Amino acid sequence: MSQTPAKTPAVSFEFFPPRNLDQSFRLWETARALAPLGPDFVSVTYGAGGTTRQLTHEAVTALSSHYGLNVAAHLTCVDATREETMKIVADYAAAGVREIVALRGDAPQGQDTFTPHPDGFASSVELIEAIAERGDFTIRVGAYPEPHPESPDTAADVAWLKRKIDAGATSSMTQFFFSPDTYFRFRDQCVAAGIAAPIIPGILPIQGWAGTKRFAARCGTTVPQWADEAFARAGKEGEASLALDLCIDLSEKLIAGGVDRLHFYTLNKPDLTTKVCAALGIVPNPGLNKVA
Repeated sequence: MSQTPAKTPAVSFEFFPPRNLDQSFRLWETARALAPLGPDFVSVTYGAGGTTRQLTHEAVTALSSHYGLNVAAHLTCVDATREETMKIVADYAAAGVREIVALRGDAPQGQDTFTPHPDGFASSVELIEAIAERGDFTIRVGAYPEPHPESPDTAADVAWLKRKIDAGATSSMTQFFFSPDTYFRFRDQCVAAGIAAPIIPGILPIQGWAGTKRFAARCGTTVPQWADEAFARAGKEGEASLALDLCIDLSEKLIAGGVDRLHFYTLNKPDLTTKVCAALGIVPNPGLNKVA
């Protein structure tokens, strides 16, 4: 049975913007459930190819104004001019948003690789530099403990992360992974490369094993054989219980290894994340659950 770890980590949560009314209700229910846990920040994603740009903006401003959450808005370089992208940044500043997750972004649907807009930012580093020049945003970025699908190896990912930090980013959140050693090896390589900024482990509570494997294949996350075998043995009836145990175990091992903050990819489903946080000693503060 899991025991509460000696140190309670800071937490943050990722949401995605709703595309219809049912998804809107799910997002607001998720925010209402997780806000009392006092996250450092919550982030809101962009769809592939920038397809949810306006939806992301609406979700960010609503979470900030109605739930009092510190929201980090995802922003990409995809299919937009520099002027259009920096107008979004200015609009966020005007709305009181002070954090951005700056990303290159995935290629638009139908394209195999990212191609910069002729008048746009060519990379996440260029985007970070432009936002940092304003001087009024905390900039977070992505990190890859296993090679990015377009990267030759982890050394290249470490070097690129250093460029992003040197450009003005203050912390990074990793792609999800299954083994704590995957994170620790990457963290050690980053430290050896001179990266002092926090590298926050990204945790994916497994909402469904088949879907998680498909997601892992798209982003280059290795699916260990032991996990596949464990979920096969558990079957549909035992999947949720196994997912909870694995997520708690991973979180506790990260904390034991010196991690003091965790970033949860919630998929706009709060139950599993809430249970993991409870096992880590993170208890709700009802006073934080205020909707304006």
